[in-house]
Amino acid sequence: MAKLSKKRKQALAQFDKTKVYPLEEAVQVVKDITYTKFDASFDIDVRLGVDPRKANQMVRGIVTLPHGTGKVVRVLVLCTPDKEEEATTAGADYVGLDEYVDKIKKGWTDVDVIITMPSVMPKIGALGKILGPRGLMPNPKAGTVTMDVGKAVSDVKAGKIDFKVDRYGIIHSGIGKMSFTKEQMIDNVREIMSTIIKLKPTAAKGTYVRSIYLSSSMSPGVQVDVKSVTV
Repeated sequence: MAKLSKKRKQALAQFDKTKVYPLEEAVQVVKDITYTKFDASFDIDVRLGVDPRKANQMVRGIVTLPHGTGKVVRVLVLCTPDKEEEATTAGADYVGLDEYVDKIKKGWTDVDVIITMPSVMPKIGALGKILGPRGLMPNPKAGTVTMDVGKAVSDVKAGKIDFKVDRYGIIHSGIGKMSFTKEQMIDNVREIMSTIIKLKPTAAKGTYVRSIYLSSSMSPGVQVDVKSVTV
């Protein structure tokens, strides 16, 4: 069993691990127990009452966080020449096609989001084995396969994130930074939870949102009272 560091022991001692906290208190607890010297990520884990193995219970969506993620997002746009200026003007970090397809084939994946066009997808499909495991494969449902590449870039830069339930029925997502104000963090939690609730599959039975935990990059998880977020 891994030995707990002194700072982690101090963090664990500052809150009741068996308690379920109202949202506002939970956010404050996470702030109080975060001890990293860097600006840690603010994360949410939501356990859902779905069976992701069944296609009619898959939960996947996109949400634009009101205060963004606090993260500098590196965007690659794979497009035809007529769309390059639009993508560049919108703030894309890398724009092109064949040269970047070749770079990716050689192992380059130093980006956070890839946006492309429907007509280009046949070329991108061959990169699935490289991009898929890294969560970089463009997807129409995530808004990253579109003719409106400029808007897609602007949305991503403004804080739009793509999330989906994993095989254990959990959605995990970074939704801010610990340097955010308490109010900004609460707003972001409410926004992603509102979206998740709207995506409830009709085939899901019983309790849909089973638990919510908030944490920072290296802090323990703090359980949130579901009713304080969903009402």
